[in-house]
Order: sequence, then structure tokens, then C-alpha cells
Amino acid sequence: MSKVIFITGTSTGFGKLTTITLANAGHTVIAGMRDIKGKNADVAKELAAVPNVDVTEIDVTDDASVTRAFEQTLAKYGNIDVLVNNAAVSGFGLLEAYSIDKIRQMFEVNFYGVIRTYQAVLPAMRKAKSGLIINITSGASGHTLPFMVPYLASKFAVESITEGVQDELKQFGIENVSIQPGVYPTEMNNGSKAGVYADKAAIAKEYDPVATEHFNAMGAALFGKMEAFKMNPQTIADGILELVNMKAGTRPLRFPLDAVAQGTDIEFINARAEIKERWLAKYNN
Repeated sequence: MSKVIFITGTSTGFGKLTTITLANAGHTVIAGMRDIKGKNADVAKELAAVPNVDVTEIDVTDDASVTRAFEQTLAKYGNIDVLVNNAAVSGFGLLEAYSIDKIRQMFEVNFYGVIRTYQAVLPAMRKAKSGLIINITSGASGHTLPFMVPYLASKFAVESITEGVQDELKQFGIENVSIQPGVYPTEMNNGSKAGVYADKAAIAKEYDPVATEHFNAMGAALFGKMEAFKMNPQTIADGILELVNMKAGTRPLRFPLDAVAQGTDIEFINARAEIKERWLAKYNN
């Protein structure tokens, strides 16, 4: 059955691919992005030409913009069946070399942006007693790496949203799923999309040459694996379509899509869930 699906961050990468994939599958897709009459005018026009796609202006860092985008969508379509929180910024650097302003900038998009969309869509979903919210996070959902601490912290915070709100929304029939992609060749990773990077060069210099050598080795390993495993961003779009088409009530809380992990991400997720179940049993008995 065709669904109304709102996706954030559709100008590039996973968001753009997912918009096209879901629209081609017959779903109505509201493709949300910033500056559709400015820097993103060309991609907005491109997506608007795809059948079943409605391009909508939204800046997830702006309360009024988010409210307006969802109000307009609900007024036009009457409901939103699925929300895909894809909009995000990445960034690299030593934690000490990040200013608070830069970390705050990252969280405004990756964390607070998700909170804003939840609060904008939930009243309609609660009224409908149904809904699906898919959050794009990162990695295996529970560990971090050097040189990516603020970015991964923002993504793990979204994991916390997904897990905690799942129980809060159960009575309304609203499901929440986080997708943990590995490293894929998207604009976020190839440098063509602006990121939020550490900005205290003098402090970063104090860590050299060790930090730079470590960072370069880690990057070479990650990108080498991406090439070796032929990581295709279409995998994420297809995974989102799979989740959308699943029967209500059967969707997993976490949905890892990372060939490089070779199953270790699934092991981690299962182990984490089993330990949490035992932890809750200790507190509830």
C-alpha cells in the first residue's frame, strides 16, 4: 500500500537515493532539503521531476522551518505515515581541538534536528495510532572511534532517542528503527559536502605527529574496506524500502547495513539487547 513518507536531507547521498527509490516503488515522498531556490535549486528541480516526489523546504536547525514544513505536508496530504531522519553533518578532529560552538553546530543538525522532526510529526501519528520513524545513525550503534568523537556522540544520542521513545510510543502503534550504515562513498565521506571540523589548530598541533599518523592510517583502512567490499549507497535506500514495506509490529529496533562488519554489528546489537533485558529484570524484580 502506498505511504506518505517525509525524508530530511534529500539533496545528496542516502537521502536523494532513498527519495528516488521509494518514489519509484509507488510511495509519495516529501523530499525535504534546505535552500531549494538557491544552492539546491538544481537538485530540487531534478527530484521534483520524479513522479510521486514533492520537494519541500526544511532546515532542521530552525524551529519555524520544521514546523512549517510538517504543517504544510499534513495540510496537503492529511497524514505522514513514515518519517526518515537522514539529514546530518559529519566532521573529524581531536575532541580537545573542537570549540564548543563547532560541537553545538553539529548537534543542532544531528541531534536537535531529530528532536524537532519528532515533535512536529508525532501529534499526527499519535492521532492516527500508527507511524514509522527511521533514524540514520552510524556504525554498530554502541562504540566510538578517535577523531570522530563529537560526530559519533551526536549519532549515539539519536540511538538513545530511538530506543527510549520506542517504549513511550508503543501505545500509539508508532515504531522506531535506527539504521547503522558503515562507511559508504557518499558526499559526506568524499569531501564534497561541507562538514563540521575541529577548529583549534594550535591544540591539534600539540598531538602531532602521532595523531596525524593515526588518523591517516585509520582513514586509509576505512576507505580501503569501503572499496574492497564495494559499498554501494543504494543498499541503504533499499533497506529503508524494506523497512517501509514490513508489516507493522514486525520491524526491528536496529537495522544494521554494513557489509564490512561481517556480522559483528549484528552480534553486538544482539548482545546489547540481551544484557539490557537481564539488567531490566534485576531492576524490575
